[in-house]
Formats: sequence, C-alpha cells, structure tokens
Amino acid sequence: MYVYGPVPSRRLGRSLGVSPIPSKTCSYSCVYCQLGRTTSLEAVRKSCFPKENILKEILQKVLSSEADFITFVGDGEPTLNADLGWLIRQTKKETRLPIAVITNGSLLFKKDVRDDLLSADVVLPTLDAGDQETFKRINRPHKNIDFDIMLQGQIDFRKEFSGKIWLEVMLVKGLNDSIEQLKRIKVAVDKIDPDRIYISVPIRPPAEKWAEIPAPESILEAQEILQGSTSLNMLESGEFGIEEFSDTKQAILEIGSRHPLRKSQAYEIEKRLSETGIVDSMISDGELFEMEYNNETYLMPSHLKHHKNR
Repeated sequence: MYVYGPVPSRRLGRSLGVSPIPSKTCSYSCVYCQLGRTTSLEAVRKSCFPKENILKEILQKVLSSEADFITFVGDGEPTLNADLGWLIRQTKKETRLPIAVITNGSLLFKKDVRDDLLSADVVLPTLDAGDQETFKRINRPHKNIDFDIMLQGQIDFRKEFSGKIWLEVMLVKGLNDSIEQLKRIKVAVDKIDPDRIYISVPIRPPAEKWAEIPAPESILEAQEILQGSTSLNMLESGEFGIEEFSDTKQAILEIGSRHPLRKSQAYEIEKRLSETGIVDSMISDGELFEMEYNNETYLMPSHLKHHKNR
C-alpha cells in the first residue's frame, strides 16, 4: 500500500499520504525520528516501485476520501524516489487537490530534485541546525551531505519555486534549543526566506530515548528569535481515514507503521470498525508494543521495536 489516510495533520488538515519509498530509507537518521533509526542511509535517487502503480492507487484513493492535501511524505525521504516529479505532475493533471511534499531538504542541492518539486503547491523542508556540528549531531546525515551543501540547496530552491515553503525546525533538548544555537538557525532561516516557519518538538516516541522535548521557556525563546513562527508542540487531533481496511488489525498495523498511534487512537479505530478486544489481543500476542512518552502511551508494530533505542 503506497497511499494511506487521510491522517490528521497539524499543518495540512486532512492529509492523504503517499509513501513512494521503502520503509526507513532516508538520507538522514534523525535522533527524533518517530519511526526509529534509518536502516538504509542513502543519498542516491532511484526508481523504487512501479510509478504507474503508485499513481493508480493515488487516483483510486482520492475518489473515496475527503482530503485537504495529497502529501508525498513516505517512511523516510521521498525525494530519494527518482519518479517523484512524474508522480507530482501526473497527480496534478488528474486531481484538483493541492499537493504538498514533506522533505528533510537534504537533496535540494541536486537540480533534478529541485525541478521535480516545482509542480508542488507546498513544500515543507526541515532545518534543525545552524552549523555543521549540530547538523551531524541531530540529523546524522549521509556522509556525502554536509550542512553548507544542504543549506545552499534550500536557498536555491526558494529562488526557483513559485509555491509556498513552510519550513520546520525541530527542537531537541540540549542539542539545538540554546539561545546561541537558535540565533545560528535564524541566520540560516533568513537566507531561505520561507513563507512560514513551524517550531516542532518530538511529541511522539523518538529514535533515541535521550531525545527530549525542550523546556517551555526554550520554546518561547525560539518563537521570539524566529519571529513570525508558529509552535507545533500539541498533539494532532481528528480521525484517521480507515475506509479501505476490513478489520482493526490491518488498520492499526498499516497506520502504525507510518504514524505511531496513541493507545486511545487505536481503541477509537477499533470502535469505528465495530470490533472489540482486538487491540488488547495484539498487545498480548506481541504484535504491538507499548511505549510511554510525554505522559502518553503509544502503540507500535513489533517490527519497529529493534529500531527504537529504549
């Protein structure tokens, strides 16, 4: 399944997700990643799946779903798929929904990547650091990607792209939340000149157990330094699209592999599918494991357990 949702998004409303790459394939292995450590650290683009099959699934799903955006995001870095530009352009031809791409921005130094994203309506890149040392500590990039190259790619894309750029800065306690680090990030952000700036924190269980949410005063300082930014330190709300699922187990395993579910969300899915006892049975049988994080209990499929440093 390449297409999932719609899922509730704090930035995009009801987002119909498209995953065009294999699970955990990324150019970064961020300490805060909700899906755990990257298992395939890549910087070279390639065709990952038959592009026609992905497009067919997108168009089928659009007909049966109420979504605000079609979002290319994946289980890693979507721009690693060499067919991404074709998929965006064909989807634009066949649907009326706006298209967003959530990317870490690491490959925007490549002209073909920038060209592929030009047809999107909104691009949401990430910038978590203002210098090479912090970049390596928090994003843990592929060896062929350094901070200056990554930043210049985002600057170049801003000059070429006529759509909206909504930049996200993920703050992690002790890594990039000091006033000094925030000022360095601001210098980099100003060079990109995005249309919006979002300040995020790891609200779901991160890849590394020591990756924690900064203190409230640090988040406020970030908002003051990154003027005009919006803080995304709250949990998302709303229902997940589950129309294509015939049972609770299938729905929770598929959604949870891409979007860690709070235990209360899993029970709600079970209720909407008119089943009982499935979630508890999956926990007892080891198909799901529980993780306590930020005063919430999350359920994750067992195949992700070894990617979490708990």
